[in-house]
Amino acid sequence: MDLVVFLPLLIILGAFMFFASRRQKKAMQATIDLHESLQVGDRVHTTSGLQGTITAITDDTVGLEIAPGVVTTWMKLAVRDRVTDDDTDFDEDVETEDSGPTEISDSPNTKID
Repeated sequence: MDLVVFLPLLIILGAFMFFASRRQKKAMQATIDLHESLQVGDRVHTTSGLQGTITAITDDTVGLEIAPGVVTTWMKLAVRDRVTDDDTDFDEDVETEDSGPTEISDSPNTKID
C-alpha cells in the first residue's frame, strides 16, 4: 500500500531527471560543436564577457586578439559563443531621441534648512 502512494512521485521525479539530463546533453553537444568549428579570424565572446578575434588555435587553447597587436591565450572552454554580423550591428538599429540642452549650475548641491 505504501508503494502505491509513492509511485506517482517516483514517476514524476524520474521524468524530470530524464528531461533535465537531455537538455544538459544537448547544451554540452552544442558547446563541443562550437569549439570544434572555431577557425582563425572568427570573432568570439568568452565566458568572462571579453570579445576578441581568434589568431591561433591549438588542441586546448586559442589566441585572442583583444586590441590591435594585443594577443592573449585562452582555454577553448572559455569561449562561450561566436559573434555574428547581426550581433555587431545593434548600434545602428537604435533610434536616439533628440533631447534639449541640459542646465548646468556652478553651485554644489547643498541642503538648505
